[in-house]
Amino acid sequence: MNAQTAQILDGKALAQRMQTELATEIQRLQAQIGRPPGLAVLMVGNDPASAVYVRNKERACEKVGIASLGQHFPTDTTQAELEQMIQTLNQDQRVDGILIQLPLPGHLDAVALLTQLNPNKDADGLHPLNLGRLVRGEAGLRSCTPAGVMRLLQEYDVELQGKHAVVVGRSILVGKPIALMLLEANATVTIAHSKTPNLAEVTRQADILVVAAGRPEMITADMVKPGAAVVDVGINRITDPSGGSRLVGDVQFDSVRRVAGFLTPVPGGVGAMTVTLLLYNTVWSYSQQR
Repeated sequence: MNAQTAQILDGKALAQRMQTELATEIQRLQAQIGRPPGLAVLMVGNDPASAVYVRNKERACEKVGIASLGQHFPTDTTQAELEQMIQTLNQDQRVDGILIQLPLPGHLDAVALLTQLNPNKDADGLHPLNLGRLVRGEAGLRSCTPAGVMRLLQEYDVELQGKHAVVVGRSILVGKPIALMLLEANATVTIAHSKTPNLAEVTRQADILVVAAGRPEMITADMVKPGAAVVDVGINRITDPSGGSRLVGDVQFDSVRRVAGFLTPVPGGVGAMTVTLLLYNTVWSYSQQR
């Protein structure tokens, strides 16, 4: 038997193509609406990783023609000040999408802030109303990372209907919404997590394995069914013995690549899709203005 290597699910290439399409769509809509779409990213404090993410989002906005109306607040900003800002943005006709960059400093309640958002401007799809719409299978804003995963699987014609999907991780950001989306696509879904006994036994049954546990390289080749589609949502910075650092996913890329049928790289897989879906959500809200 020849040693096969997995087909790479190239999120970066797909994201670039989608952004080009989005730029054309924005030009068409702008002629009708009379203004560009607007996205406001709220960042509090000086978390270096968050600063990089926010910069990437602003660059992507600029590239497709979305007005970036972001605000950067000092670390000691109060809950009341942020709530006031959100109310102002909810009313602002130029703003179609609002995103609260997580994590927030410890003294702030992120959930309480999320519920203050106008659900139709909730660019991250995390407002309880939008999560409820997902549960009910209704149209609405979808959480960006899981929606990006679904779009990537669709692009490469990965069959979902009737397949067994295993999701490792149960966060409200990725694990739960991706499980619901896979269910909507007629997959049979198992959700596993840190308390699941014999995790390898569960993951080996997966035709589609989505890993969003936040543990570097936890999924090894012996945990993957041959030919499975493996989606690595993890992004972890690890330090090499030499002192240099690099980004790795939750999946051991080099060994799993020899077993899986499809595999996302880190970086260059799901991460690029997340930002693109954020732009998509903003434009979707914008298009409802007509």
